[in-house]
Amino acid sequence: MSIAVENSVALVTGASRGVGRAITEGLLEAGAAKVYAAVRNLASVDELMERYGDRVVPIEFDLNRPETVAAAAEIATDVNLVVSNAGINNISDPLAESAIESLQIQMEGNVYPLIRLAQAFGPVLKANGGGALAQMNSLASLKNFTPFTTYSASKAAAYSVTQGLREAWAKQGTQVISIIAGPLKTDMSVAAGMGEGAPSPNLVAEALIAALESGDFLVYPDPMAQGAGEVYAPFADSFIIGD
Repeated sequence: MSIAVENSVALVTGASRGVGRAITEGLLEAGAAKVYAAVRNLASVDELMERYGDRVVPIEFDLNRPETVAAAAEIATDVNLVVSNAGINNISDPLAESAIESLQIQMEGNVYPLIRLAQAFGPVLKANGGGALAQMNSLASLKNFTPFTTYSASKAAAYSVTQGLREAWAKQGTQVISIIAGPLKTDMSVAAGMGEGAPSPNLVAEALIAALESGDFLVYPDPMAQGAGEVYAPFADSFIIGD
C-alpha cells in the first residue's frame, strides 16, 4: 500500500512547531493540496497560513480534550493522510515517587490520542480510498532510556498500538507508518537536554514522504535511528512485518 503526496489532503497534529511543522511544510512543498494543522492555539499557525494561503487550515486539537478529535474528524472529511505527531515528555525514572503519575500523564498524552485519532479517522480514511496514518514513535519505543523510563514506556505502548492498527486496517487498504526517530533539534529535545548537535526535524518529513510512496511500515529518519534500524531489521522483518 502507498499513496501519492501530490494532491493529498493531510491532518498533522502538533503542526505549529518542531517535527509537526517540518512535516506540514514538507508535505506542502511536495504538492499536498491541503494540510489541516491540528493545534491547541489556532493563532500559532498564522505564519504557515501567510506562507501557504488556504492550503493550510487550522483546526483545534488538544491532547487533554478528546472531544477535539471527534470534532476534527467531522470537519476534515476529505483527509487521506493522518499524521499523529503531538506528544509530551515527562522525565521520570522507574523508582521516582512520581513514576506512576508520570506514566499516567504520558499514556494520556502519547498513547490515548493515537487510539482516538484512529477510531475517529479510520472511517474517513476508508471512505477516501484507504489513505495512510503515520505515528511519530521513537527509539524509546524500542529501548528504555533512564531517566526517561516512563516516556519510553509510553512510546513502546504507542508503537504496539501502531502495529495493531497496521493489521486491523489491512483489509480497508490503509497504510500505517511507524516513524522511529532518534533525538532531533526540537523544543522538546532541547528541554530534555538532548538537542545539542541533534539533526533537523526536516529529516522526518523527507523520510515520511519516501515511506508514503514506497509503502514501508518502519521509517528511520536520522543517522542514530538508522543505525538502530539495521540491528532491529532482522527481527522486525521476520516477526513484526512478516505475514
